[in-house]
Amino acid sequence: MLKRYLLAPGPTPVPPEVLLSMAMPIIHHRSPDFLPVLDSAKKGLQWLFQTKNDVLILASTGTGGMVGAVNNFFNAGDKVLVVNGGKFGERWTKICQAYGLKVEDVVVEWGYSIKPAAVAAALKKDPEIKGVFVQATETSTGVYHDIEGLGKVIKNYPDTLFIVDAISALVAQDIRTDEWGIDIMVGGSQKGLMLPPGLAFVSVSEKAWKKGETSKMPKFYFNFKKERENLAKNQTNFTSAVTLIIGLNEAIKMLQKEGLENVFKRHAMLAHAAREAVKALGLGLYSKESPSNSVTAIEMPAGIDGQLVYKTLREKYGITGAGGQDKAKGKIYRLAHLGYADTFDVITGIAALEMVLKHMGHDVKLGTGVAKAQELLMA
Repeated sequence: MLKRYLLAPGPTPVPPEVLLSMAMPIIHHRSPDFLPVLDSAKKGLQWLFQTKNDVLILASTGTGGMVGAVNNFFNAGDKVLVVNGGKFGERWTKICQAYGLKVEDVVVEWGYSIKPAAVAAALKKDPEIKGVFVQATETSTGVYHDIEGLGKVIKNYPDTLFIVDAISALVAQDIRTDEWGIDIMVGGSQKGLMLPPGLAFVSVSEKAWKKGETSKMPKFYFNFKKERENLAKNQTNFTSAVTLIIGLNEAIKMLQKEGLENVFKRHAMLAHAAREAVKALGLGLYSKESPSNSVTAIEMPAGIDGQLVYKTLREKYGITGAGGQDKAKGKIYRLAHLGYADTFDVITGIAALEMVLKHMGHDVKLGTGVAKAQELLMA
């Protein structure tokens, strides 16, 4: 028998309470039964996003929310700035280019975080830039970007929107949507929110809605204006993902019971323990600065293939983490501590990594990383 453990940065494990809520008989998305369900979900998302703005609920992956953040608020030919420090920064660039936007990339070396001064310089050089796109957590590198610092810069440009992909940062990081001036923030169900894939969430500021009135881009499925109109009636524009939204309410209820500050503290504690355990093993962190609380990107020793580590962990020990992507492929292994994660997820992940490295011939003393994680987590 091989028990399975999901320690990837998405999808993440789903709590039994959430699974059970989704096992109830399905209800019709246009019936009166569903109205209080969606009403509860939209209010819960406002609490989680720390916003008074509408938070749209889309039946799509997070990438659908990213697409909607482009085609609802911009026009072909608009100049935008993209913070490009990994695979998902590249995704913003590709989406913007697909809709005819003129993209200027602020290239950040993989493993490093954006300096707000670099964005400030770019905006000062070209005040016609209509939007700044960034990841909160760049999942491919394990880096958290300085969203608060960027917000302070962008607020000086009233015609420029601040758009944040928080898909893998939401819940793990304290991101204050309204306080930091985030105009559009995208989340996804399968990360910190402890749900299966299938929902995207997008908060939209009044500044962005006003900007959206001038957008002439084609819209059909991702039509945020119609989604907002329906949300006011506790509906979605098209068929609601009823089962997932029921699960969403249960997941938010669990987070509310824990308390937002405690949720952030838990993720910070788990991330710190994972990073220090990695260092105790003599391994390096791929994120050279501002490591994320969602996922730890671990540099593999010389001669050890990170993809083989990922494969061996999955096939021999039943643990699914994540390998590297693109230029980091084979060089790193990524261990998540996101959403429905606790002390023993970190201990299990570190113990298994030690065993696989030893199995692959690396000189590692078993228990070294685990001991460090235990010490910190007990404290």
